[in-house]
Amino acid sequence: MKAIQYHEFGGPDVLRHEEVDRPAPGPGEVLVRVVATSFNPVDDHIRLGVLAAAIPAPLPVTPGPDVAGTVVELGDGVKGPAVGDEVIGMFPLDVHGGAAEYAVIAADLVTAAPRTLPLADAAALPLTGLAARQAVVELARIAAGQTVLVNGAGGAVGSIVVQLAARAGALVTAVDGPQHEERLRAAGASDVVGPLDLRAGPADVGGPFDVVVNHVRLAPEDLARLTQYVADGGIAVSSAGAVPVDAERATRAGNVWVTPSGAHLADLVARVEAGHLHLNIAGRRPLEDLPAVHDEAAAGRLTGKTVITIG
Repeated sequence: MKAIQYHEFGGPDVLRHEEVDRPAPGPGEVLVRVVATSFNPVDDHIRLGVLAAAIPAPLPVTPGPDVAGTVVELGDGVKGPAVGDEVIGMFPLDVHGGAAEYAVIAADLVTAAPRTLPLADAAALPLTGLAARQAVVELARIAAGQTVLVNGAGGAVGSIVVQLAARAGALVTAVDGPQHEERLRAAGASDVVGPLDLRAGPADVGGPFDVVVNHVRLAPEDLARLTQYVADGGIAVSSAGAVPVDAERATRAGNVWVTPSGAHLADLVARVEAGHLHLNIAGRRPLEDLPAVHDEAAAGRLTGKTVITIG
C-alpha cells in the first residue's frame, strides 16, 4: 500500500511517498481503508523532533493523527465497529498512521462518521474537535452566562471553541484578524476584536473574563500578561503554553493536551449532525501533496485546516 513516512526527524524534505506493507489488526483493533486524514500543526512539531521527549515517536513514522475511512477488518474481541462501517478516529500522538491507504487503530478510539458530511471532510474533526472539547467541556466547564475570551479564535481549534462556548450559553469575545470576523460571528461570537494589545489590558476588549482560552503561541512575558484578562476566580485554558495563575485573585489555569477518545468524539459527531457544530475546511489535497502541505505550514503559507484525501 502507499503511505507517507519519515525515517528521521527534520524538515518537510524527510517525508517520503513509499510502498509499505499493509498492516493487520491485533486484538481490540480495526483495519480502516483510509479516505482522508488532515494536517495539524502538531504534525510539524513531531516531524521536527522537538516533541520527542514528550511524545516518543518510534521511527519510521507515518504521520496523521486523524483518520476517516471504512472498516475492512476486525481484530479479535472487537465489539462495536463492524466491517463496512464508516468511521472517524484519532490516533494517540505517539502512534499516528493516517497518511496511508490503510491504517490500524484501536476500536475504542473510533466512532461512526457524521452522516451530514462527506466522509473525507469528517477527517477535519477528530484532533481539533477533541482539543476544543477538552478546553470547553473538561477544563473550563463553560456554562451559560459566563464571559469567554478566545484568543486565536479563527484557527481550526479556536473556531470550534467559539461554537461550543456559544452553544453552552456563554458570551464569547473572539480574538483574531478581521478576515475571520464574519465567520466567527456566524459561529456565535458576541464580539470579534483584532489581535490583543496585551500591554493595554483587558478593559480594551470588555474584560476581564470568566474564562480565557488561548490558542496563540506567546512569549512567557505575554502569557503572564494574559493573566490580567482572567476575572477573579476565573480560569485560563491554553494549548500554547501555561498562563500563570494569580493566587491573590484565585485565578486558575489548565493546559490542553489532546487525547483520543471514541466516546468524546461521538459527542462531537452528534453536535455536527444536529447542526450545532460546523467545520471550516480551507483546502483538500491528495496524499502525494502532504510534503508540500508541511512545507507551506512551516513557511506560514497554509491558510487553514487542510484535509488530505487518499485513494
